[in-house]
Amino acid sequence: MLHEALIIIDVQNDFCPQGALAVAKGDSVVSPLNRAIKAFTEAGLPVFFTRDWHPLNHISFKTRGGPWPPHCVQGTKGSEFYPDLDVPESADIVSKGDDPDKEAYSGFQGTDLSSQLEKLGVTQVVLGGLATDYCVKESTMDALKAGFKVRVLEDAVRPVDVRKGDGDRALREMRKKGARLTTTSEEINRLPSGQKTR
Repeated sequence: MLHEALIIIDVQNDFCPQGALAVAKGDSVVSPLNRAIKAFTEAGLPVFFTRDWHPLNHISFKTRGGPWPPHCVQGTKGSEFYPDLDVPESADIVSKGDDPDKEAYSGFQGTDLSSQLEKLGVTQVVLGGLATDYCVKESTMDALKAGFKVRVLEDAVRPVDVRKGDGDRALREMRKKGARLTTTSEEINRLPSGQKTR
């Protein structure tokens, strides 16, 4: 039995096309992630979904001097998972950024994600989602700090790229810190379910 989990980072309407803080081609991560979700679920491995879950007056919003427009406000359409994303009933949802006065790019910040993984005996996590240079990167860094091995699905992440090349720099930094860059097909093909991709 593999002691690992899949973590899907912030694939929410506001980070996809037409969203309040849209990532270019953010919806393109959905298809590879759905394949990974199916494979991990069929292999009996846990799947976690993180989401920004901000109050109206969150510190990251421009209205409070932060860098971003209001996004993923609790209970709004923008905070919902992208409709084409397959979220199994068995999945665990991890809400972050719900304290109005605290930033939380990482799925581990201010949540019980680390303790949930430890209780399940997880030693390695596979991450994908949005965005490469913010929440994926920070979640990867925190997972490494917590002692987990980390594999990042390079074909299932997309960057904000506030500065051109931010996404590529983030991938290099994650790899330098110890994360392995991998692909959805590679991960699916090594799972015990025998699930193979075409």
